Amino acid sequence: MVRAIILVKSPKKLIAARLLKISSISVSFPTSGQFDAVAIIDVEQLIQIKDVANQIQKITGVERTETMVEVQ
Repeated sequence: MVRAIILVKSPKKLIAARLLKISSISVSFPTSGQFDAVAIIDVEQLIQIKDVANQIQKITGVERTETMVEVQ
């Protein structure tokens, strides 16, 4: 299992709730600061992280994302 955190920049107020519609996202919550929401994802393979990030970037209003992969 591979875990990653994706930071999301979006002026949309309900972006965290919209992120939860993506099946690989286990947790999502709004934040203050440079980014507006955090999504925590759990996938089987590292390559799947890119797929989830691409799905997030297709959401209307998402300006940018930044991904951090958990290192064990």
